[in-house]
Amino acid sequence: MNEKRIILEMGTGNDLYGQNYTKAARRAVQDALHHSSITLFSKLGIDHREMRVDVTVAVQQPEAVDCDLVAQDLPRGRASVRAVKGGLDVEDAEAGTRHVVATAAIEAWLPDQAGKYKTSVRK
Repeated sequence: MNEKRIILEMGTGNDLYGQNYTKAARRAVQDALHHSSITLFSKLGIDHREMRVDVTVAVQQPEAVDCDLVAQDLPRGRASVRAVKGGLDVEDAEAGTRHVVATAAIEAWLPDQAGKYKTSVRK
């Protein structure tokens, strides 16, 4: 099936005291989600279940992210989440802790809609 990326949103999240990579990742996804309002589905009569959603979350310890839990935060579409090396850990040597910063990119894909709709000219 030929798909087109219709949305790319980015976000940042952190866990300043808990050192929890999943919490930082979830906050990054929520930040990205709050940057958009998609009226496309209701306006064109497209079922949101047709949308594939790919999420990439970057943290310093990607193996520590519960990708299934992050995917549960996505309100629409068929979601897949992967964690990769990135983000930022800010060490607090005095306290012996780290502040975790995650970044997220959310991509939404729909089957190619070419030829299904026609624009009208207003006079």
